[in-house]
Amino acid sequence: MHEAAAPVKAKFAEVFGAGGKVHVIRAPGRVNLIGEHTDYNDGFVFPMAIEPQVLLACRSRDDGEVRLGSSAFPGEIVSFSVQSTIAPGEPAWANYSRGVAAEMLAAGIPLTGMEALIDNTLPVGGGLSSSAAIEVATAQAFLTLAGLKMDPARVALLCQKAEHEYAGVPVGIMDQTIVAMGRANHAMLLDCRDLSKQFVPIDDRELRVVIFNSMVKHELTGGEYAKRRRECEEGVAFFRRETPSVRALRDVTPRQLESARQHLPHVVYMCCRHVITENARTTEAAAALGRRDYERAGELMRESHRSLRDDYEVSVPELDLLVEEAMKVKGVYGSRMTGGGFGGCTVSLVQPRAVDALVEHVRRAYRQSPFGKTPDVYVTRATAGATVLE
Repeated sequence: MHEAAAPVKAKFAEVFGAGGKVHVIRAPGRVNLIGEHTDYNDGFVFPMAIEPQVLLACRSRDDGEVRLGSSAFPGEIVSFSVQSTIAPGEPAWANYSRGVAAEMLAAGIPLTGMEALIDNTLPVGGGLSSSAAIEVATAQAFLTLAGLKMDPARVALLCQKAEHEYAGVPVGIMDQTIVAMGRANHAMLLDCRDLSKQFVPIDDRELRVVIFNSMVKHELTGGEYAKRRRECEEGVAFFRRETPSVRALRDVTPRQLESARQHLPHVVYMCCRHVITENARTTEAAAALGRRDYERAGELMRESHRSLRDDYEVSVPELDLLVEEAMKVKGVYGSRMTGGGFGGCTVSLVQPRAVDALVEHVRRAYRQSPFGKTPDVYVTRATAGATVLE
């Protein structure tokens, strides 16, 4: 038995009873090293899959019924059938799995019923993509029980659609792609327009990735995320009138943006400036990491945070403090907020020997700050994408 599978199989037996063949799926969380709010603008992102994860234990049923439990909500079992129309409902946490089942059925994929228990070590609302991990794990569970295989890129697209339709979050393709297709010891430079990928090695003898959870829960179904998307779309519409070939902010140059500054509403200009400069930072940071120029990669991360704070206005004071305190520690190359913003986590690139000093300093500073909180900390390597453990 795989070491990580035993505890979740034991929990599964407590909830659904022993017996039968139980499979265990692992889907990692993800952290985005740089490239924020560029994905839905046809831009570049640079995520990696991380060690915190979702484990899903599942067993087939022959009646088409899906019975779903979560270790985060003990005693709560959600049921729906793959033989009838699947609609979003309560509790909301189950909509990620409901949506995946519905989208797979709509794509003509035959599904069996199942009992499934989700065990999550990712913070919900922490910006480490617990939702995408649950979606991809659910898809892999259905495929495994049906004895089917699917191109991971197609899995990612189905899971993205499920989040749009069933969770009401208009996410880009980054989260599901890295969760489904991550590579151990590598980050992924993803072109969100054509979905081409470049894997960049991250040597854990030279570099650690440290994630601090601000303990401020973000909620992307709120209006601010959608508002930023609308402002980006308003910018695209403006530039398309001037240059019909513009399909997204990806196609707008810094020179075009500056020449249009007087003609754009200020908030639209600022949003466009963040996205256009962030795209450039992301491709440069990937190149810098590829040549092991950690100082430059860190500098670009810091620039990214300033842009997210000042231009896109999606940071919060807690994230700003975590970044500021991280940069006071010798051996930290760069730090920034990561994820959609309005809470969630920061990510830092750190020399391995500096990790303990960083964790101790930032924890103390955050506790002693006006926020008075203790951050959760994840020190991680880059891991593989979703896999069937057994």
